[in-house]
Amino acid sequence: MGESLDFSIMKVVNHGAYIMGPEVFELENALSEFCGASHSISCSSGTDALALILMAKGVKPGDAVLCPAFTFAATAEVVAWLGASPVFIDVKADTFNIDPVSLAQGLATAKAAGLRPVGVIAVDLFGQAADYNAIEPFCAEHSLWLLDDAAQSFGGTYKGRKIGTIGMATATSFFPAKPLGCYGDGGAIFTDDPDLADIIRSLRVHGQNNNDKYDNQRIGMTGRMDTIQAAVLIEKLKVFEDEIAARNTIADRYNAALADVVDVPRIQESIVSVWAQYTICLRGRDRQAFAASLKAQGVPTAIYYPRPLHKQTAYRHYPVAGNGLPVSDSLAEKVISLPMHPYLDAALQDRIIESVRASLA
Repeated sequence: MGESLDFSIMKVVNHGAYIMGPEVFELENALSEFCGASHSISCSSGTDALALILMAKGVKPGDAVLCPAFTFAATAEVVAWLGASPVFIDVKADTFNIDPVSLAQGLATAKAAGLRPVGVIAVDLFGQAADYNAIEPFCAEHSLWLLDDAAQSFGGTYKGRKIGTIGMATATSFFPAKPLGCYGDGGAIFTDDPDLADIIRSLRVHGQNNNDKYDNQRIGMTGRMDTIQAAVLIEKLKVFEDEIAARNTIADRYNAALADVVDVPRIQESIVSVWAQYTICLRGRDRQAFAASLKAQGVPTAIYYPRPLHKQTAYRHYPVAGNGLPVSDSLAEKVISLPMHPYLDAALQDRIIESVRASLA
């Protein structure tokens, strides 16, 4: 893709519209066409995508937002930014995503703490959508909005529904390591609510009047995506479907070759994952020794996430559902991720598989 990306970047350099240039709006249209959302709003990062949605919903001190503890800090960070309280809930061991049973416990915990439960942020971890057939009725029953944190799952589907069309809004990230990544920070918001979309567009640019930039109607932020990132994403989106298919082929090969020695990730029925990470769970083995053995054989690994949010310094004072989050605690000690990208050829993957098996022998 080098030639097309170089051309697209230099086109922006030459026309000089580095902020909110034409490529930004071209990308937003292409994203809507790709995922089916009525409104696609690009922004400066996946974190800011989450924050803009919460700002538009008026999240404030005294509010409680239920979110999983086994995820990256940004999910809870944006709740705390606005003075509200994240209430941490547990995940399921087989999918790494929200456990609906823990949702009910989290709601009870929030109410017992004197907080106002207003919404749920469901994270689609490692590329697989959460169990929305269970989460959506829960939110409807308790008058909670649902925000899909799809930083790792954009491009996937949930039982025939494309990521970007679930909940009142979806946030995603285009950080370079994501399945659809740009050449810096970037993100996007998807929604079918035109009023919410208008508010988010205003907040994205200092809360300005969308028809008069010197009439600031709200307290906003500088949340724009720069034009060069949009240009990169336009080109990468053109091959994204093929890359998703390749990731799934690679994941299937890993599963077939490793299921007898580690706990491999399982995709639920009628879900297409984008495999942002290929994450296994070790069976009672020393994780650091395993990682060191692979490193010595030239195979890199990563650990997402070695410390769940409710155990981190900045977040450990926030409420925790039920009597603790045992699955999150257990996963944090066992998970490790192997190389995953759409251009991982069979020969190289076979060498990784052989190294994994040798390290566990």
